[in-house]
Amino acid sequence: MPTLEDVSRIAAALPGTEERRMTGGRAWFVRNRLFAWECHPWPSIPDDMRAIIASELVVAVKVADPLDSLALLDMAPEVFLRSTTRWSEPKVAFRMAEIDPDHLAELVIEAWFTQAPKYLRRTLDAT
Repeated sequence: MPTLEDVSRIAAALPGTEERRMTGGRAWFVRNRLFAWECHPWPSIPDDMRAIIASELVVAVKVADPLDSLALLDMAPEVFLRSTTRWSEPKVAFRMAEIDPDHLAELVIEAWFTQAPKYLRRTLDAT
């Protein structure tokens, strides 16, 4: 099962990434733009989703388009949560216990790409 350390390792390999401890847990930013974070069972989250987040590790990442999150949910509803909050949309939240390590890396890297400035994306593309 992947852990937050795996998310941290993947994110740290991406240019301009900074990890911060937030009220709700750990979060990863690229040039002060949030791209991945540990979910917290905030009161504004629907009850059924809050119960999942309270009982297991859930991470959310930014996606390029709301349709991307819908496609992921349709593809693997046992992994991806249908909704959390409207904050930081578009995004997708997923159960760490159910995510494949390669898919985790893909999600984190794609989230970074959605938030990173062009010059950093070019830096990563060059390597």
